[in-house]
Amino acid sequence: MSFFSALRRFWQLPGSERSIVLQSAFWLTATWLALRLIGFRRWSGFLDRRSIAGNATENVSQIAEARNITRLLSAAAPYLFVRTNCLEQATALCYVLRRRGISAELRFGARKESAGFEAHAWVEHLGIPLNEDRGEHLHFLPFENPQRESLTD
Repeated sequence: MSFFSALRRFWQLPGSERSIVLQSAFWLTATWLALRLIGFRRWSGFLDRRSIAGNATENVSQIAEARNITRLLSAAAPYLFVRTNCLEQATALCYVLRRRGISAELRFGARKESAGFEAHAWVEHLGIPLNEDRGEHLHFLPFENPQRESLTD
């Protein structure tokens, strides 16, 4: 799809969805830049302090909204001036969801390939992977979530 046809489709979206696309483009770009300048730990700490994750609801009825936000963020990513990877996209998506009061968990996994060690990041809402249309996360062994373990102790 050309840039101009994508722009035409953008203007055909309802205002609320255009807002999500613009927010997604901003946070994707900010995350791309921040990970290079200050690193993941400091950037994720900054986002955690700004998010409303404490008030996020774990509501099954929000899955449609979470999937729509995921779709819009994924559609915006290829049209940025920077090329984002799975970590940047998952970090931005997790933040955008949490800012809207939707519970979201950033997940990491790894695998050993003949070429070496590979890692992958994705987002889950109530254990449902959101940004995994092709099921790529299934090929990675997820890291245990230390937050989950501390909540059950």
